[in-house]
Amino acid sequence: MPHVVALYRYPVKGFTPESLDALTVQTDGRIAGDRVLAFRFAAAATPEDRDGLDYWPKSKGLALESFPGLAALRLAYDDATARVRIEHDGKTLVEGGLDEDGRAAITEAVTAFVLSSPEGKRLARPGRLPLTLVGDGVRSRFQDRSRGYVSVHSRASVGALSAALRQTIDDRRFRSNVVIDGVEAWGELSWEGEVRIGDVRLAAAGPIVRCLATHANPDSGARDAKVLTTLTGRLGQREPTLGRLLILPGASGTVGDGSGIGGTIRVADEVVIG
Repeated sequence: MPHVVALYRYPVKGFTPESLDALTVQTDGRIAGDRVLAFRFAAAATPEDRDGLDYWPKSKGLALESFPGLAALRLAYDDATARVRIEHDGKTLVEGGLDEDGRAAITEAVTAFVLSSPEGKRLARPGRLPLTLVGDGVRSRFQDRSRGYVSVHSRASVGALSAALRQTIDDRRFRSNVVIDGVEAWGELSWEGEVRIGDVRLAAAGPIVRCLATHANPDSGARDAKVLTTLTGRLGQREPTLGRLLILPGASGTVGDGSGIGGTIRVADEVVIG
């Protein structure tokens, strides 16, 4: 029987995940605490950003696609106290709240880290500095798409990719919320209709076309696996695809929309298709 084997949320867009035993699917179709913060480039400070977009293109700020060294950081977010802690090499790099002083300290530490990384020159380009830590820590508004979604992939698909690459590939490269086992490789790409995970009823949406973020080792940040060309070359895909999106029926996907019926997904929950 297909079932959940791992759950992740990403409090700060482009940074490392938190592994959890349970995730809450909100009534807008987004995961609670997922992509609630982001580091914005200076040139991206448009009126729309200040008023609140329902999505966040990677080009607006720090993202693993262009700054793979971010994978070497370990991030934790405490919802109750709205505090961010970032570690590097087992030591606390910075910890702070979302007040003005806390945001300034977090931003200063992250800026210094990225500037000292191999991608530092990219951050120093015109229009990128100073960075600003944006988001209220509550609204999940920094996804790549305007509609809220839950992302999922199977262990078998990652296993097939590992075999094609002749190296072990970690699930975390694909930044999914839900990882499942008990289905055939690439089986999730053929799902149609309802997908029920535990008591949460979702609907299959589009497949996930991957980007260079998947080339980054989730521990070191080194680009050590040619995922994209392996998917389109050795595995014969038209586009580099792994995993798919699930949406919440009835929800428009707008941040804060309460028209859907969410719920809680837990590790070991059964996954029922159709």
